[in-house]
Formats: sequence, structure tokens, C-alpha cells
Amino acid sequence: MRKFVAPLLFLFLGACATVVSLRLDDRFGSADPARFDQLVVPGNGRAPDYWNDVRPILDQRCVSCHACYDAPCQLNLSSYAGLTRGANPEQVYSGTRLLAAQPTRLGTDALSTVGWRQLGFFPVLNERQQSPEANRVGGVMHRLLAMKQENPGPSSGPLDEDDFDFSLDRAQVCVRAEGLGEYALRYPERGMPFGLPPLSEAEHATLSRWLEAGAPYRPPQPLPASVLARVKEWESFLNGDSAKQQLVARYIFEHWYIGHFYFDEMPGQYFELVRSRTPSGQAIDLIATRRPYDDPGVERVYYRLQRMEATSVAKKHMPLKLDAERMARLRGWFFNDTYSVSELPSYAPEVAANPFLTFRALPVDARYRFMLDEAQFTLMGYMKGPVCRGQVALNVINDHFWVVFVAPDSKETLLMNAMLDAAIPALRLPAEQESTAGLLAWRQYSKLENQYLQAKSAVLAKYASKDFLPAVDKLWNGDGRNPNAALTVFRHFDSASVVRGLVGERPQTTLLMGYPLFERMHYLLVAGFDVYGNIGHQVATRLYMDFLRMEGELNFLTLLPLADRQPVLDRWYRGRSEPHIRQFADAAAYFPKDSGQRYRTADHLGELYQAIRQRMAPVREAALDWRTNGWSMREVALLQRLNSIQGIPASVMPENSLLAIQDPGGKLHIVSLVRNSAHSNVAELFRESSRRLPAEDTLLALDGVVGAYPNALYLVPRGELAAFVELLGGLADETDLVKLTEVYGIRHTDRRFWPLSDAIHAEWRRIAPREAAILDYSRLENR
Repeated sequence: MRKFVAPLLFLFLGACATVVSLRLDDRFGSADPARFDQLVVPGNGRAPDYWNDVRPILDQRCVSCHACYDAPCQLNLSSYAGLTRGANPEQVYSGTRLLAAQPTRLGTDALSTVGWRQLGFFPVLNERQQSPEANRVGGVMHRLLAMKQENPGPSSGPLDEDDFDFSLDRAQVCVRAEGLGEYALRYPERGMPFGLPPLSEAEHATLSRWLEAGAPYRPPQPLPASVLARVKEWESFLNGDSAKQQLVARYIFEHWYIGHFYFDEMPGQYFELVRSRTPSGQAIDLIATRRPYDDPGVERVYYRLQRMEATSVAKKHMPLKLDAERMARLRGWFFNDTYSVSELPSYAPEVAANPFLTFRALPVDARYRFMLDEAQFTLMGYMKGPVCRGQVALNVINDHFWVVFVAPDSKETLLMNAMLDAAIPALRLPAEQESTAGLLAWRQYSKLENQYLQAKSAVLAKYASKDFLPAVDKLWNGDGRNPNAALTVFRHFDSASVVRGLVGERPQTTLLMGYPLFERMHYLLVAGFDVYGNIGHQVATRLYMDFLRMEGELNFLTLLPLADRQPVLDRWYRGRSEPHIRQFADAAAYFPKDSGQRYRTADHLGELYQAIRQRMAPVREAALDWRTNGWSMREVALLQRLNSIQGIPASVMPENSLLAIQDPGGKLHIVSLVRNSAHSNVAELFRESSRRLPAEDTLLALDGVVGAYPNALYLVPRGELAAFVELLGGLADETDLVKLTEVYGIRHTDRRFWPLSDAIHAEWRRIAPREAAILDYSRLENR
């Protein structure tokens, strides 16, 4: 029934809007879209301060749902600019649009509220005459917060599913101030925070007084001289005048533009790398393009570090420290060689979308080492970069897999690098067709991938010898110091996480990557992907990622004896349709020689995983081992028991849960429970549920926070950990999970929800101050 109510309500409210708008105009004058384009300064000094009083409440109570592209009604409350921009009923995520949509990136595609109004955004703050009454009645935000105070909802049990729809694709009702009266009459329980406990009286009073005062704002405090000096130093490095310096800077930017950068002098302040028309020392004049390599429209681009005011959210947060050591490594990779750059490459799509063509003048070894140095950051960009969620993109990967890399100084790497120039025409990527591609565009890239694999397989077979045969000792081990050498990826349905180190005894699959594969993934899924692109662009991107995943898996299989590869490949791809490329179905066709790895047991795959773990042991981070984190031996045994849960009990659990274990004194220990859903294969675009294999699901418990979208919160007294583990291990169906939730779950309605949320974030900031950011609660399950 609710599927019909929302659209009808939207039409009804639209019909009423003109009449009510006239009433608001009569009472408070017409709206002024430019009101917040001028600094709204505090008046008599009695209004709460934005940074000290208001911003913390917005961060703790609002940003958990209202941030990034998937914020309801595009209302992004992570910054003052997002609040004044307002809301828009158009949904960013769409798998059906035939033409690319107009981008609406906060801070990029419009820089004034007038500009945002022209792009279809409407205000949630009062833009009419200023008075406490006008700011209450004419402000959407104030009235929705007041609705929640008047109708706080139940304090226990699940919410009524007829009243609260938490599904990803739920219908949006984006109500303007003119329609709020009717909306409140029909849905009095839908105040804000939606579907969660209300703000405390003190929190509500603070926000109310601030909104009544006209939402005054003051700029943040100026940056200290020590930080400005670091900014100047890095901008100088990135804006050299020679062709070599400009090409290196372009390469760095196209990989770093998604990052959040910080300095030791002020670690809580982040910066983003942007393209500007103006050089260092002048105000940034932002160059706004869909992609980082699109034509900037100016003769000279300047790369600038722009201060970020927005609160960091976990689904987008990608921190990276800028220091003297990093700059020295960059200089060593890119400037110690004697190569020359005679001319700068074009920004034409057919050139810029192919990094092997654009940057062919730069040493391949330098490019590869640059990506490896922060491999977690690079890989994390595929999940956090241009999108905040993406089930269609992420159903192309398994729920639990390892990623390892070919050593940059191995003979295999040198051989592959040598063939890159000849392979450039076959390494074209779908983004060269920009954001509006035909539905069948992927076919031509299938042919190109086939050409590349045939050439690669021929070269590998031709030069196969003792020195060139794949072996574990040819994997990059981080040079004995860099934990980015081995990564574990977890998919949580439509989001994913990357952790450093090898987690789990046996992953579902493993990818072995060298430079060409690593680079293509970045330009396919990050630099070249447009979340506003049409269905053809999205399908071509997803299907090409299929090719890259399978190539990485086949690279890994070359470490096994030749006779073992096909059975493993067939198990990974049970029931799939025949692939278009022969090598993806025939492991021997991909590499017809035996491995250089020697085996001593009958379980070759298990032995290979053990050999890789031993190879990466020197760079394994201590945080992955329970015994280093203050747990007793008994508790370690219980937590490890969680790791042994598989099959139906694991399949009943939510995708991603946070377990808060509380000491008698109140201190929390955070454990992430990650369900790894098994599939017969991940080579199909649709019908994912038909390929599920619940009997093969596994569960992993990890110390700390893994994942940006928890589906469930559990609060367990430390003395009851054994009882919790026992209940979880005995789960048989949804009824059992509801019982577990009744005992230990913190539901949407639980009045302990916000205090627990605050405690979780505080503990995360304590144990991982750079990585910690605001979690998203929009995926919390209602049971």
C-alpha cells in the first residue's frame, strides 16, 4: 500500500504548494535565494555557535544518514554549504537513465545557493524575512525536528514496516516548507531523525535556538602558519614548470583527487587536491569537470590543496598523510631517472581515458611503485571514490578475497612492462565514451580484452623458464616494511571494505595484480567512472570489471600446479554461462606452463595460502591478532570461535554488524562481525539471489570497526560474551536472529541508541584516530 501512498502524497502536496507558498509569502515576504550567499553572522551573541555548539550535534545525530550522494533527497548535512544548498527530489543513483544526468556534487557543480536553486534544489532553511517565527514556520529543518519531539515514537521493539521503509530503493518524499503542514498531518511520526530516537531536550533546544536566529555561521579559524607552510611546500612540488613536472603532477592528481590529506602539524584538519585556474598564493578558482582528466579548458592547470570543512564520513573517508618522507619517495620514483618528457598529452577522451597512452613517458616502475606504496588507499578508491554505494558495481566481486601483488622488480613485471607499449591500443577503457554510452558498448571492450589476453598469454608462454615461472617468492612483500603488500577485501552487498593484511584462513578467491591490471581498475572504477552516467556507461563499467577480476584470479591460479587450476576455477564459477573470452574459462589457455612453486602436501591450494601468509608475515599488522589487544586467553578463544561459524548460522546474520563489548566500568571494545555470503559465481549481472549458497557462508570477527554501513548494533556485557557467542552459533532462521536482537540488539527505537553511537565513535577515534569517521545508519535493519 505504501508504494502507492508516497507518489500520491507527492502529487497532493505539489497541488497544495502554490496556495501555501502564497500564505508564507503574505506572512514573511517572498523567498530570497541569495540570502545565504552572504555571510550570516551571529546577531546579539545569544545564538549558539556553529562550530562549538551546532556542528557537533549535526555530526552525531544527522550526518549518519545525510551525507554523500545517497543522502535522502540529496540533503547533505556534513557541512554548512550542504545545509544551505538544501534538498532535491532527483535521485543520484539510477540504473535506468538513458542519458547522463547533470552532476550535483557539493562544492563543485554550483558554488552559491542561487546556483543550486537553478539546479532544482529547494531550501530547508528559511530564506524569507528574518524573525524567530519566520525561521520556525518557513524552515523545513526546524519543523521536522519539532515533529520528532512531538511524536518521538516507540521506545522498544521494531518499527512498523508500514510506516517506516528502510529499503535502499524506497520512494522519496522530499517536502518543501509549503507542504509540511499536510505532510505532518499524514505522517506525524516521520520527524527527524527519521526512524531513530529523537534528539535530547538540550540538543533540540540548541538547534532550535540556532535556527530561530537565522542559522548564523562564522568561518573556521585560520590555519596556523606551520600548516600553511606545508601546503605551500606541496603546492610548489606539484606545480613545477617543466613538462616532466607537469606530467608527474597530473598523474599524481588523477590518483589522489579522491583523498583526504593531512599534516602532522594539524592532524584533524583535512585537505583535498583540486585543479585550479590560479597558482599557489591566490584564491582557488576551481576547475569543475566530471572526471579528473577531462579537458580543464585552460592552458595551465594548477594543483592546489583545498581546506575541507565537511565532516568526514566513513563511506568516503580516505586519509593520507603528506610529509617529507612521502615527498622524498615521489622524487625518487619520478625524478631520479634520466627520462625526458618532450610534450604534454592531450585531454581528449580517447587519450585521457587510457593511462598507458597518457603517461607512457613516465617510467612504468615509478607508476607501479607509486600505486603499491598506498595500495590500500588505491584499492579503497574503488569502493569509496566516486560513489558511496553501488550494488550493481560491487556484485562483480566476491564477499571475501585477498589481494597480493607481483613484485615490481620481478622478471615477470619487467616482461609485462616491456610489452605495454605494444598493448596500448588493446587497453582502451569504456570511459573513453564518456558518460552516455550505448548499451552494447561493452562488446568492443570484450574484443579488446581478448586481444590483450592472447598477446599476454603468448608472451608468458614464450618466455616461461625457471626464472619466469610464477612463484610465491616473486610476490611483493612490501620490501619487508610496508603492510600494503597484502590486502583483504570484504563486500557488504552494496558497499565494501579493504583492510591491510590477510584475514581469514581461506578466502573465497584471491587476486594477483601487476601494474597493468592495477592501473586499469583505477581508471575504470574511479577516475573514469561517473555516478551520473547513463545505463550504458554503468553496464560497460561493470562488465569490464568482470574481465579484470577474472584476469586477477587467473594470475593467482598460475601459482598452482597446472593440473589444479581448472578444478579451482570451475568451483569459483559454478553454473556460469560460457564467457566470451576463452582464457576466462580455460586456465591452461591463460598460462599453459606449470608453476614455479613447489608443493609438499596433497592440499595444494591450502599450502599456497599458507605460503603466501608466511611471505607476508613480516608486514602483518599487530591489530589483526587478538592477543595483542588486551583480551584474555578465554576471550580470545570465544572471539576465534566466532571466526569458525559457517553455514546457516552465518547466513542468518546481517552482512555487517558492530559488537560493542562493555567492561563493568563502561569501557567499550568494538568488534566487527562480517558475514561473507557465498555465491555459485559472481559473473552474472542480475539474479544474485538465485546464485546464493547459504550453506557455504562464513563469519569473521575483526577487532575495531570494519565497514561504513552497520546493519546491526549489539551491546554485550563482557561477562556475557560466552552467552552471546553461544546464541549466535545456534542461529537457524530469522526467528532466532530476532531473539538474539531482543537480548543484545540496540534497535532503532532503543533509547540507548545515541549514547551507544557516541561511545562507538569515541572508541574508534581513540584506537584509529586517522581512519575514524561518521558511520552511516541508513542500512540498519529493522527487526
